[in-house]
Amino acid sequence: MSFNKLKIFFLLLLAGNGVAQAFSIGGDNGAAFHGSIQADVLFPEEDEAIETGKYDKKILFNTYADLNMISKYVDAGVRVEFMKWPLPGYENDFAGWGVPHIYAKGRYKGFELTAGDFYEQFGSGFILRTYQERSLGIDNSIRGGRLNVTAVKGLKLTVLGGVQRRYWDWKKSSQVYGGDAEFYFQDYFSRLRDKGINWNFGASYVLKHEDDQDIFIPGTDYRLNLPTNVSAFDLRSQFQKGDFSLLGEFAWKGQDPSFDNDYTYGKGTAVMLSATYSKSGLSALLQAKRSENMSFRSQRMMSGTSAFLNNMPAFAYLHTYALPALYPYATQAAPGEWAFQGSFAYMFKRRTAIGGKYGTKVKVNFSYIRGLDHKAPVNIIDGIVAGTNGTKTSFFGMGEAYYHDVNIQIDKKWSKSVSQTFMYMNQMYNKSVIEGEGGNIHTNIFVLDTKWKIDKRFTLRNELQYLHTRQDEKDWVFGLLELSVAPYLMVTVSDMWNCGDTGTHYYNFGVAGNYGSNRLQLSYGRTRAGFNCSGGVCRYVPATRGFQVAYTYTF
Repeated sequence: MSFNKLKIFFLLLLAGNGVAQAFSIGGDNGAAFHGSIQADVLFPEEDEAIETGKYDKKILFNTYADLNMISKYVDAGVRVEFMKWPLPGYENDFAGWGVPHIYAKGRYKGFELTAGDFYEQFGSGFILRTYQERSLGIDNSIRGGRLNVTAVKGLKLTVLGGVQRRYWDWKKSSQVYGGDAEFYFQDYFSRLRDKGINWNFGASYVLKHEDDQDIFIPGTDYRLNLPTNVSAFDLRSQFQKGDFSLLGEFAWKGQDPSFDNDYTYGKGTAVMLSATYSKSGLSALLQAKRSENMSFRSQRMMSGTSAFLNNMPAFAYLHTYALPALYPYATQAAPGEWAFQGSFAYMFKRRTAIGGKYGTKVKVNFSYIRGLDHKAPVNIIDGIVAGTNGTKTSFFGMGEAYYHDVNIQIDKKWSKSVSQTFMYMNQMYNKSVIEGEGGNIHTNIFVLDTKWKIDKRFTLRNELQYLHTRQDEKDWVFGLLELSVAPYLMVTVSDMWNCGDTGTHYYNFGVAGNYGSNRLQLSYGRTRAGFNCSGGVCRYVPATRGFQVAYTYTF
């Protein structure tokens, strides 16, 4: 596609949105239209200092256009995607263009039927979670049918079936079927309602059917007998009274030899307990999870991020500051893990010794994750585990440390115009387990975030960050200045400097503007090679340098 054709494509998308917006405003038929355009564009430049490599194209981009119609009884929607030359870091199969998402939905008196492409999650997602995360290149939607029933008091029922999307492919040799039911006891028992108790119970079932394939034990002529049907169950219950909530969940998966578990026949399990407490000025969260062999794909031979049927959430704090996010944790679903997470926040009241004039908020977070105590199976021969039941573990046994993170954040307002956030973080990151090699990395990280509200329109924000480690690339420093001009403009200048080893600067200059439903961001600079993570799922992003354009339009 030539650059002129690319411009025509964008103009057509904009025109289509304009027509849809006009129709939604002027329509008297009870239907409303909404949608969006998103275009992320990079004009890459080669940079030997950060090892960008060579580029075959002068422009790389990911583009999406959504249009949805909503009415009282019928909804419908369509998405156009154009990623002929996708941004760096996306798998080769990600490239393409077309209409990968189209659906129609009808509802009447507690019954809702969807035909086409849809997303769904059962419980915490242990056995089924399909979703879209554009920054990671994930869109594992299901194409088929789904029925949601809420016509019965105290009961929510979902049944579905179809084939899963993987990039631009929908393998009919693999199908997914499932059902989920949630019961709300407070709708049946008045005593629970009188005492302010909400108590629900959920049960889910997922069946994956996949045709048999010719897979042999390495170095032999023995062909694996692969199950064509794999079942998974999930049971959960949540109890809430006032400020306290408790959730327990258990999942089980049948024999599922796959790329992730070296084609072994062990069953998968996951168990989680989560407790929360929250009231004015105080909140607490405690969670524990044990999972083993819970990688669940619709296509057993596929790798990458978009073939998963489920999602095992990472029990690691999601950092937004640059240096604390330098070593993000990715859930180890196939071998399994023990994971613990806690968060405690307290607001010291105003006009106290610690609270001061405006109050002080203190938050402490911790994550601690270890592997399981895997022992080699008794029938292993010459180091080959394919065809066996996999490694043995004890339920409470723990293996090597994968990750830990302890951080404290203090939010302090000094005056009506000046506030600061201070954070200290201690981290251990097992790079060998998470990325394949590199050993254990121990870091100490300091962050100071200062915001100065100059007047009603102008706000200046400054970040100073320092990461100290004796491993990997050693110490880092990060600095940022951000000027906001409400409500239209934001200008940023930042630099991430590896002062401990390479001396490399990752500078960035950017300006972002908002007007009505439009947002345009222009930036130029370097991006460090590393992992972009969300919810324990990660995508490797290579180093880049160049001019970037990000545009979104919503209506």
